[in-house]
Amino acid sequence: MPDNKRESLGSRLGFILLTAGCAIGLGNIWRFPYVTGKYGGACFVAFYLFFLVAMGLPLMIMELAIGRSSKRTLFGAAKVLTHSRPERWQIPAGIFCAGSAVLMIFYTTVTGWMLCYTFDYLFTGISTLNTEEIGQHFGAVVASPWKNVLFMLITVVAGSAVCGAGLKNGVERVTKFLMGGLFVLLLVLCCRALFLPGAKEGLKFYLMPSMNAVRETGLSEVVVAAMGQAFFTLSLGVGAITICGSYIRREHSLLKESLIIISLDTAVAVLAGIVIFPACKSYGIDVSSGPSLVFVSLPDIFNHMAWPRLWGALFFLFMSAAAFTTVVAVFENLIAFMIDELHYSRTKAALANTVVIFIFSLPCALGFNLLSGIHPLGGNSTFLDLEDYIVSDILLPLGSVFIVIFCGLPAAWGWKRFFAEANMGEGMKLPVWTRYYIFSLLPLAIAALFVIGTIKRWWP
Repeated sequence: MPDNKRESLGSRLGFILLTAGCAIGLGNIWRFPYVTGKYGGACFVAFYLFFLVAMGLPLMIMELAIGRSSKRTLFGAAKVLTHSRPERWQIPAGIFCAGSAVLMIFYTTVTGWMLCYTFDYLFTGISTLNTEEIGQHFGAVVASPWKNVLFMLITVVAGSAVCGAGLKNGVERVTKFLMGGLFVLLLVLCCRALFLPGAKEGLKFYLMPSMNAVRETGLSEVVVAAMGQAFFTLSLGVGAITICGSYIRREHSLLKESLIIISLDTAVAVLAGIVIFPACKSYGIDVSSGPSLVFVSLPDIFNHMAWPRLWGALFFLFMSAAAFTTVVAVFENLIAFMIDELHYSRTKAALANTVVIFIFSLPCALGFNLLSGIHPLGGNSTFLDLEDYIVSDILLPLGSVFIVIFCGLPAAWGWKRFFAEANMGEGMKLPVWTRYYIFSLLPLAIAALFVIGTIKRWWP
């Protein structure tokens, strides 16, 4: 049976910000703007918001319900919630929980890049570089073994230390501070972007639908890209949201809580676009320039503004805070697994997490320099590409299908128990009719996304 003595968060706000922090990350702020630019702006955003509710919302409710009912990680929930032969469910649950570790062994390196750029804007002369030199600077950062390893290690140690300090005194307190600071920084950057020359054109591209852009890209391409972004932005399918649910009480219904969390996640993504698109249009930067948008194009913009050091440092501090909230939330999932299943103390689990994640993160950190001759997926691929493919294209979608099946089949947890848990507490209730959508159309949509992604990867 679930352990009633399990730690709990100190407040509802702490739960909402921790779960939102898990969802809010580089997918919102790094990937969302350049994908929006690539797929035509406002029409892509409209499809994205639709799929966020249609796919992301029910999956988030299911993960939170599993965690709140079991008071365990996804792996532990498969043991305490199933009625017969739990080992059948624990094996896939364990595989998908491992996705959190795979996510962190490349996410910590990218977070390290954000920290490195924050440091560079504060203490080096990056704010004086011209366009060509900025591109060379990013190349020099990723080509430096010691910089990649150092800033990755800082990320791993800091994230583990926060979790090791305790649920309330570490995870909850730091998450509240980071999320509050993140929104303050974001609003300051939005205000600055809106007063740039040409900001109106950037907002028009971002917020005013244009079918011309859709026709140029292709409607099916836009729809699939929007579905993928909505699905992957919430970190669903690898148990990271489940652990957040395990720390809350049954005072509020999970539909209500999930809507709040998704609204915060969406607000950050949309506001990040308000920062980036006016700035790009103002300085003639290609909004579809891909991942380099953050590390090359935007620093070029900051360096043409008044007070470039200030705006560059604020932006990358904001990026670092957004990435670090995800690191803390996912580390908590890994550490909770060691506490629950290996019976480690929190301190011992945090130390073990530091060592394991650091060692397994080294291939990614060194994949752009010392190990750059290794191409795991062929072509010019790196270890980051391999690890991102494993998580984003395999574990997240298949893990989400597993969660739907687990909540639907009576042999596992079953609809009746899931439905009762989801609707327990004050607030909006999940309607009965959603059962037919959740357990028929939703898994088909996720499976279609998985198949399309696989075809595009191996048979472009």
